Amino acid sequence: MSTNINTITVTLEDGAQVRCAAGTPVAAILPQRRSPQGLEYLGALVNNDGVSLSYPLEVDSQITLLTRADSHGFRIYRRSVCFLLAKAIKELFPEARFAVEHSMSDGFYCSMEMEGKADIAEEQLASLERHMRETVERDVPIERRKIAFTEAVQQFEREKQWDKYNLLRFRNPAKIVTYWCENFSDLAHGPLASGTGALSLFKLIPYPPGFVLQFPERETPKTLSTFEPQPHLFQIFKEHKEWGRILGVNTVGRLNEIIANREIGDFIKIAEAFHEKKIARIADHIHAHKDEIKWILIAGPSSSGKTTFAKRLAVQLRVNGLRPVTISVDNYFVSRDQTPRDENGEADFENIETIDLPLLNEHLAQLDRGDEVERPYFNFEKGDREWKGEKMRIEPDQMVIVEGIHGLNPRMTASVPPAHKFKIYISALTQLNLDSNNRVSTTDNRLVRRLVRDHNYRGNPALMTLNMWPSVRRGEKKWIFPFQQEANIAFNSALDYELAVLKLYVEPLLTEVKPFHPQYAEARRMQDFLSSFLGVSDRLVPPTSLLREFIGRSSFSY
Repeated sequence: MSTNINTITVTLEDGAQVRCAAGTPVAAILPQRRSPQGLEYLGALVNNDGVSLSYPLEVDSQITLLTRADSHGFRIYRRSVCFLLAKAIKELFPEARFAVEHSMSDGFYCSMEMEGKADIAEEQLASLERHMRETVERDVPIERRKIAFTEAVQQFEREKQWDKYNLLRFRNPAKIVTYWCENFSDLAHGPLASGTGALSLFKLIPYPPGFVLQFPERETPKTLSTFEPQPHLFQIFKEHKEWGRILGVNTVGRLNEIIANREIGDFIKIAEAFHEKKIARIADHIHAHKDEIKWILIAGPSSSGKTTFAKRLAVQLRVNGLRPVTISVDNYFVSRDQTPRDENGEADFENIETIDLPLLNEHLAQLDRGDEVERPYFNFEKGDREWKGEKMRIEPDQMVIVEGIHGLNPRMTASVPPAHKFKIYISALTQLNLDSNNRVSTTDNRLVRRLVRDHNYRGNPALMTLNMWPSVRRGEKKWIFPFQQEANIAFNSALDYELAVLKLYVEPLLTEVKPFHPQYAEARRMQDFLSSFLGVSDRLVPPTSLLREFIGRSSFSY
């Protein structure tokens, strides 16, 4: 404990302790600017809360320094490079309409419109990258400032940064945190690097009509990998973004305006109708090829809404005169003692080897030929497979829906002729932005869904879900994302209004995560993120909505 009220003790990761005056910024006690691995320090966890290096230390603190190889540091790095990009665009192309829109491979897809043209020329992109690199070379300070609310509103109005101005319309704190770099300012949506010199590793890649801002991957923080286009995801995002433009909703500020004006009921009806129209079109396509297609394979990452999509697709297939049946891959799990283990010795439930692939493929081949099989049943309480005499055969007018995270992995259905398979990938690509250079992360959208679902249906507190999430994400990257290009079609399960509804469910759950928990920084980040949304009652959500899979009271049985 401190003996002097103006002096505090700071404990670093290696156990070293530093005595300093209260109010000392984190940067002042850094042993060096870079980690032993040669990566720049970008921020810190102070008593498990993520902060910038300019954060003033007011109490005795435990500190963990962050680089782009850490999950929290990686977010700081990406956010800071987006800030650098926004600054460069404001300086070179002040009249341009610009947005960081969605993830694309190991980067973010960005759009830029100038003089009514949505295409950015290669020479303009090259000059933009040169300008960014010059700013990195000059190592300009990025300063965190806390200013009065009125001053912030006037500032963004004066600078014609209407996206940020509109975001403040539905908030009213006495003070606003902003970041400044030379003459460019931005609302704070999380810590930024303390200077541009730490932001050297990035690349701007043409991807018409816009471009991709590429980052290093967290696992390989010193190099940029080969960029891999993702045409399926790009197409569904482009379609969803166009729909958002038609309705005039592409920022959280605009969504809040609709909520405040009590127009959200109609907006929800339109969003749900858009989903239904897309599902009906997919069913129509399948019906048009019913003579070839026997197997409808549905895959997607955690909390993408696969289960409700499968049920709604089945309804639309029935409308087309088909009789879909379902196979649960869960019933082909190996015994619990045979479940593969990860590098930490924990059960790896994302691994495809959790499925008895030889037995599954034997049954699929028999069913595809029209033979009858006895389906297994997996007893989750015992952790083992049982046989209950349940027989199955595919009739000529039937199709089988197979839903699961490995649905697009060729190994799972290797025994089925490719011509008999129709593969659907489900994602949750929200097209909303907080403001032009701060996107709403698809991963955060799914995490909010999962926090609510795990609490409602599994009794898991937020702490447990946040603790499991990194493992889930690692599994997705290894076992799901590499196969998304196998899909014949992709479906975007995001609903532009959903975070306004989920906010009211998840905020109380996040308050249960306390500063002494390692997951506190993530909980705080999610709370700050959700604070930008006005809440919406779930009574407006229809019973067939995909959102009901997470919040409950669905008209479907699960």
